[in-house]
Amino acid sequence: MAAMGAFAFFYFLILLIVIVGMWKVFEKAGKPGWAAIIPIYNLIVLLEIVGKPVWWIILLLIPFVNFIIIILLYHQLSLSFGQGIGMTILLIILPFVAFPVLGFGSAKYVGAGGS
Repeated sequence: MAAMGAFAFFYFLILLIVIVGMWKVFEKAGKPGWAAIIPIYNLIVLLEIVGKPVWWIILLLIPFVNFIIIILLYHQLSLSFGQGIGMTILLIILPFVAFPVLGFGSAKYVGAGGS
């Protein structure tokens, strides 16, 4: 039983780190930070930040397709902050590290898809 409590603690800690990092990323991109805590809406805001149409939210609901779309979104997010493929890989593998790095680091929002 103690193991479940420890797991839950670390799960919520990682979740909190991602939310705080995403909050800062949204604010840097000129969007409301509180959007990071609202499911589905945070994905819509992410789509707006990277310059993709809102209807892509439907693609995120399709199994297996959603993996490809999230990789594309993370890559566009990296480009939107002037970062490269390294940040994309970090976002895919360790989002609880990458979002705070983008949010609290020196990266500046340069526009949708880096344009």
